[in-house]
This record gives sequence, C-alpha cells and structure tokens, in this order.
Amino acid sequence: MIQELIVTTQNSAGQVHLAPMGIHLHGEEIHILPFRPSTTLSNLLETRRAVLNYCDDVRIFAGCLTGRRNWKTHDLVLESALAYSEVALVHIEDDALRPRLICNIQRTVNQSPFRGFNRAQYAVLEASILVSRLSMLPLEKIDSEIAYLRIGLEKTAGERELEAWGWLMSEIDVFRQEKTHE
Repeated sequence: MIQELIVTTQNSAGQVHLAPMGIHLHGEEIHILPFRPSTTLSNLLETRRAVLNYCDDVRIFAGCLTGRRNWKTHDLVLESALAYSEVALVHIEDDALRPRLICNIQRTVNQSPFRGFNRAQYAVLEASILVSRLSMLPLEKIDSEIAYLRIGLEKTAGERELEAWGWLMSEIDVFRQEKTHE
C-alpha cells in the first residue's frame, strides 16, 4: 500500500526539508523511494532518519510543489501534523533512478484526531501529484484529469483547498506558457 504524506528530513547542518511523497508500507517496514537527485535522498543518506507527517491540510502538499515550503516544524515534526512517525534508515536497495530506502518506525505519536477527508482534499492531492509530473505527462492528460478533479473540488472545497488548488493551477499555467514558447 502507498500512503501520501509529508516526509521531513534534515541535513547535518540542521536545514529541514519537506517533501510530499508516496511511501510504501510493507508490513513493519517503510519503503521510501525518492528520485535521484533529491534533497530527501541526500538527507536520509546523510542522517539516516526522517519523520513521516500525516496531515489533512492539503496546502502543505500543494505548497511544497509550488515553492511554498515555510511550514512550521519542531524536531522535524510539522506543527500541523495530525500524527507522525519517526523512522530510521536500516537498508538501501540502490537504483540509478529511485533507490529504495528501507526504514523502521522508531516511534509514532498521535497529536490530533483525524476528522475525515472531503473530495476537495482528494482533488488537491491528486492535482499535486499531476504537478509533480508535469514534465512526464502530456498536457492533454493533465487537462482531462484536472477537469474531472475540479468537479469534486467545486462541490466540497473550503478555503484551504481553494487556496491550494489556485497554487497548483498557477503552476500548470506557467508550465503551459513555457511549453508554448519552446
């Protein structure tokens, strides 16, 4: 199973990095598969630790993909995380494109109750994934997916979801303009 969450890592100089990521659950193991090159990969290899932040504020996912990474953390934990798991790197399966970093959970903490998702949160999460793959997917595919996702967004969005959606649509618009000027 894959879970979408925010992975926080830190380099040896203490700089914190946030990355939205789909992590793979395999029994008691957590598999993190960052692309090369990436800050998450470098930090995990350097410090051998990360925090998996379980959040329902989709602005964090959209924000990380659109240059808005100033989300408050304390000891790698997102201030707005509903729960988090501290993980330690125990094994690396190397790969030229996406190494598999196998981690064990050291500790999990619940900070706040999960009150459920609405369709707009799902739409923003899926649109975030599309934005992360802009250079890999044809624009027609992106446009058709966005059109479908917009249905749920328009029916259920609150202020946070609308703000995040706007950031993502701006990113797609910039990408589209760059493609037309190539």
